[in-house]
Amino acid sequence: MKGKDKGIILFEKYPDIVGVQQLMEMLQIGQVLAYKLVKSGEIQSRKIGREYKIPKQSVVEYILKETEDKKD
Repeated sequence: MKGKDKGIILFEKYPDIVGVQQLMEMLQIGQVLAYKLVKSGEIQSRKIGREYKIPKQSVVEYILKETEDKKD
């Protein structure tokens, strides 16, 4: 099973598009860091109205990237 597929299974209870609150739960982080990650573009998102919409796949890719960076 590929890395991205494992991430999808890990977060299978979450919808394909999540908000900041769900991102906080997924990564077990606080609100300040969650907004920092989406505003900086480290986790891809779109702002629609007043809310950020974050593809679940972007969260998985962020985790995989962080894991690879720690291996190097």
